[in-house]
Amino acid sequence: MSSLKRNPYQIILAVIAIAVLVMGISLFMIPPALFPDPANGLQVLRSMHLGGGFNNMVAPDQSDISQDYTEYLTWWSPGQYLVPYFFKLIAAINMGQTIAITVSLCTAIGLTGFYQFFKKVGFSPMIAALSLVFIVCQVAFFVPYVYYNGGEILLFAFEGWFLYGCASFDKPGIKVALFVLIAGWAGFFFKSSFIWIYIAGLCCLWIKLCAHSKGILEWVKKGLWVGIPAVMSLACIYVFFLSKGQSPASAAQGFRLTAETFSFPLASPIISAFSIDDFAHGLIYHFGPALLPPGWSVVVLFVISLLSLILTLLIVRRVNNNTYRLFLVLFYFVALLFFGFAFLRQLNISYEARHFRILGILIVPGMIWLVSRAGPVLKVFFMLICLCTAGFSVHYLYTGFYFNKNISAHGITGIAQPNIDQQSLNKVIQLDKENKNAVFVFISNDIGLEVLHNRIITLPIIKDDLKIDMDEYTYDGFSGPLFIVLPETYNGPKEKLIMKSFRGYTGWNVSMLSNDYVLYAAKVRR
Repeated sequence: MSSLKRNPYQIILAVIAIAVLVMGISLFMIPPALFPDPANGLQVLRSMHLGGGFNNMVAPDQSDISQDYTEYLTWWSPGQYLVPYFFKLIAAINMGQTIAITVSLCTAIGLTGFYQFFKKVGFSPMIAALSLVFIVCQVAFFVPYVYYNGGEILLFAFEGWFLYGCASFDKPGIKVALFVLIAGWAGFFFKSSFIWIYIAGLCCLWIKLCAHSKGILEWVKKGLWVGIPAVMSLACIYVFFLSKGQSPASAAQGFRLTAETFSFPLASPIISAFSIDDFAHGLIYHFGPALLPPGWSVVVLFVISLLSLILTLLIVRRVNNNTYRLFLVLFYFVALLFFGFAFLRQLNISYEARHFRILGILIVPGMIWLVSRAGPVLKVFFMLICLCTAGFSVHYLYTGFYFNKNISAHGITGIAQPNIDQQSLNKVIQLDKENKNAVFVFISNDIGLEVLHNRIITLPIIKDDLKIDMDEYTYDGFSGPLFIVLPETYNGPKEKLIMKSFRGYTGWNVSMLSNDYVLYAAKVRR
């Protein structure tokens, strides 16, 4: 008992460990749904099972639906589907359960890594433990328990240990070179956006190695131990992966400067640390009903930018941990340059706080340290913010578990299917078993994972204004039975548009799968 009194941080760590274990067991029994990105990754895995090559997406060709086209998927890294698949290979469980194991392990590994990093850069075990409590309170921590977010949770598991490695080396040598080389490959395998984190971390490592060096020549010599393996790592990533297909960098639309181009990266520490993007359903990029009108969103963004700068400066000036200050400042600076330039070029990268989560985590121990030395009023105010955020997050988790268990449909994969009901999914699975040369069409890329014996097409969602690019919907040719599953809300112009898109088919038969979903079937060549 006296030992526990001397080390209260151990109690905090034990409570967090128990909470993670309980949530992991719950998740194994109630697997999550999928975000679109990992759903695409799992579709690649499905294509590989049906005979496609490694990391190849195979789907019906738009110019002739009887043929297939193959695309090497470089938009997302393969870790998001290969890690769950690894657990599927070693255990007789479905994909939903393997995803549950992936999320649970990544959560535990990530928290441990950041705890070790916080201590490595000079914070006490108590500050490090309280920092984990703050991280656990945020919505981003609970998201993968409701919707598997693929690379996001895998990167969370890796980031802390990568930072710990960058902070651990004091002398250049072969160990440094191997760490740099392997970390680049591993991080990219988990999530392609790791590249900017990789660059920022290696800059910190280089400066740390040269802390007591005098003269440019010494900096260059020591920098070679970091620079050469880094170039080798990035070159391999480009030659063997990125050069084979499209990526967010391939979708540049020219330069365009807006109010949020640089203000969003500037505001990212507070936006990501305090779940502000989640509370607002997205300040700029909305993933739900917008909480604020566009004009007010920009005003709030500027205010948060200013507060983020002030908070960062306060931490840098008052916290005496030089290594921590180096990491915080360099990551903030690299994020501003990387994302500011990406937004300026209009790359296909959304204005979402999840891209900046590492900044929201890096700022936490410094902020906790400042609050611990503040007056009682500020401490109480900070605790109230944390409690409100935690309450919102736990509510999100509870409603997510309830929805995934009781409302979402469940099929062969075990993954929660929120975009179709159980009655309709059962009919889709039955049709898949009864046909061997059919094509199934959905408007959500997760439902097709339940189709094991036939080919699938995922069409983009049609908005109410009906403004679409017809080239994305048009399919020529004929290839056996065609089954289109649409929500009942598509009744009218939307359903007619989609049926006309398959120009080789006629003789449509329309039937209700349930009160909310409709099946459009055609088996006759036009």
